[in-house]
Amino acid sequence: MNNRTDHGFLILADVSGFTAFVTTTELEHGSEIIAALLDEVVEHLSPLEIQEIEGDAVFALGGEASPLPKTRLLEVLEDAFAAFKTRQRAMQAVETCFCGACQQTGTLDLKMVVHHGPFLRHTVGGRNRVTGTAVILVHRLLKNGLGRKGGYALLTEPVLRSLGIDAAEAGLPAHTEHYEHLGDVRCFVRDLTHSTLSPLGRGQGEGLRHPQAIA
Repeated sequence: MNNRTDHGFLILADVSGFTAFVTTTELEHGSEIIAALLDEVVEHLSPLEIQEIEGDAVFALGGEASPLPKTRLLEVLEDAFAAFKTRQRAMQAVETCFCGACQQTGTLDLKMVVHHGPFLRHTVGGRNRVTGTAVILVHRLLKNGLGRKGGYALLTEPVLRSLGIDAAEAGLPAHTEHYEHLGDVRCFVRDLTHSTLSPLGRGQGEGLRHPQAIA
C-alpha cells in the first residue's frame, strides 16, 4: 500500500432533491436523467481530478500537482453548474414523456461544497483513494443547515484564504456549521443561480466582488 500526503481543494458537486426524485419517480427514466446531468458535471469538472462518482454526487480533487491553476477553480465550478442547468432545461424543452421522472426533472438542482486542506492518498484493492479529516469534513458539509433552494457553492474559510478572496468585498455571506469531533466550521455562501461572473474577472475572483450578485 502506497501512502503519500497531498494538499489542495476537495470538491463535492451534489444533486439536490435526488432522494425525493428517485423514491417517487420511475426508476428507469429517473436513473437516465440523473446520469445525463452528472455526465455534464463530470465533463466540466474534468480540469480537476475526478476521484469518485458517489451516487448523486461527483467528488473531485485539486491537489498540489493539479494542472488547473487555483485562480481558475471558481470558473470551473461556475461552468459545471451552468452546464448542469443548460442540460436540464434542454431535457425539459424536448420532453414528450409524461412519466413522473421526466415531468419532475426541473425539481433537481446542484450544490457544491469546497474545502481546502491536507489529505492522504493511498491504494486499496488497486484503486486510488483519499482519506483524512479534510475528506470527512467536505462530506459532512453536504448535510448543512443552510436550507437554501437553488444552486449554491459552500466554500470553507481555508478555500477563500487559499484563493486570496476577501469575503466582505466579494459579498459572500458567512455561515457556520458545527460537527462532532470537527467543531465549528466557518464557511461562505456563493449563490450560483444568480451568478454574474464576467469573462475577464473570473480568473482572479474579481467577478465575485459584486454584492448584488448574492441573493
